[in-house]
Amino acid sequence: MALVGDAFGGRGGISQYNRDFLGAVAKSGMNVLVLPRNAPDPYFIPNNIRQTRPQKGKLRYSVYALQTALRSRVDVVFCGHLFMASLAAIIARVKGARLVIQMHGIEAWPRPKAHQRRAVESADLVLSVSRYTRTTVLSWAAITPERVVVLPNTVRKEFMPGEALKMRAALGMEGKRVLLTVARMDSRQPYKGQDRVIRIMPHLVAMGHDVHYLVAGEGDDQPRLEGLACEEGVRERVHFLGPVPLRELPDVYRAADLYVMASHGEGFGIAFLEAMVSGTQVLGLDIAGAKDVLADGELGFCVPDSNLVDAVHQALMSPEPDPKTVACAAQSRFGREKFEAGVRSALNRLQLTA
Repeated sequence: MALVGDAFGGRGGISQYNRDFLGAVAKSGMNVLVLPRNAPDPYFIPNNIRQTRPQKGKLRYSVYALQTALRSRVDVVFCGHLFMASLAAIIARVKGARLVIQMHGIEAWPRPKAHQRRAVESADLVLSVSRYTRTTVLSWAAITPERVVVLPNTVRKEFMPGEALKMRAALGMEGKRVLLTVARMDSRQPYKGQDRVIRIMPHLVAMGHDVHYLVAGEGDDQPRLEGLACEEGVRERVHFLGPVPLRELPDVYRAADLYVMASHGEGFGIAFLEAMVSGTQVLGLDIAGAKDVLADGELGFCVPDSNLVDAVHQALMSPEPDPKTVACAAQSRFGREKFEAGVRSALNRLQLTA
């Protein structure tokens, strides 16, 4: 049984991780029952998976999950987010089931409430998408280190190297140097770093770069970022694309010379990986989980925040890497086969392989 905010039919990196993880579990031969709180988009369900209708509201969802558990066989409870950990622990205890709790990023970095901490400490396995989050969990949870395992994100098959000129022409970027960020713009969590990139744009222009910045995504923080671009005198060089459909997203990644996300709060940073397997070099800060997806600088530029201007300048001045080489390096570390092997290893720890 999987308790998730969203999975199939959901949006964002966490829902994608849930789909990847649960799909790999089902592929191993186990039957998976998914209980989502949200599923706004059409979806396809793989074999061995059944997903119930979304249940809005914490109380309604909790009652439904308990009722469903009582009338179902449950060998493992997968908790897709820390905020559901207490409910997942109760169901696991009632059913005598194994408990797996997933940690993604900023939700797990502050010391959680006591009931959430106790739930984590009762888990048979805690999965983390990065070394940083694993270290943080071990700092506040009384749990043996071998029960906290890093299982990083993987990437969808839609992302691969390909032709870029058509999308560059459609975006009006022919002959320009193009930076790109794909991320939400949330005024409550403004850590993705679009504002940091906007602030360095005048410096890059002064260094001689005819540079433009594409910002893909949606959110209520866009008006602030637009105002900042005006204040910095680069409004004509900053282009807000809005939400980009999945079918177009690989082309948008390929259209960029450099994917930049100057984020201070990445649990992992799936967009870095999507950009790399699309053949585009990437640059991020040497902070938190971004260091994992950048492989500490082996797969992309991993730089201090204080060095952002010079790092982007140097990246734009460097010879353009071969897109297939960039993609292969990322796939070899984070490809689906490696991810599915990690899931099998997790199941082996629980002695649950089919």
